[in-house]
Parts: sequence; structure tokens; C-alpha cells
Amino acid sequence: MKLTVIIHNAEEGGYWAEVPALPGCVTEGETKEELMANLEDAIQGWLEVANQRAITAPDETKIEIAV
Repeated sequence: MKLTVIIHNAEEGGYWAEVPALPGCVTEGETKEELMANLEDAIQGWLEVANQRAITAPDETKIEIAV
């Protein structure tokens, strides 16, 4: 599965990101490396909860990372 991810510069420093295809799936990190690791955790967590609640994720999406 590929997902579009939007990365923002945080006002207080670091970064935050959102996954538009997965409502409420957001995370943050002090560095881009930390952000990417946190994104993986956030997406996996979102999908696990969706699976438990029988919510389906979109079939076709792509990942785009703005830097």
C-alpha cells in the first residue's frame, strides 16, 4: 500500500506530518528520520485499529514526501 504523506515544518521546530487518506493519522518528530519512524508507527497503528473496527483503508493511494 502506498500513501500520500504531507510533511510540515513545525512552528516550534522539527516536523509534523499527516496522512490525508487515513483521517486523524498525524505524527511529529524532531528530525526527518524520527518523523519517518513515527509515521510508520502511526500508519501501522491506524491500520490495526481500522482492522479491529472493520474500517477499510483506501485501495489505491501513493506516497509523496515533501522536503
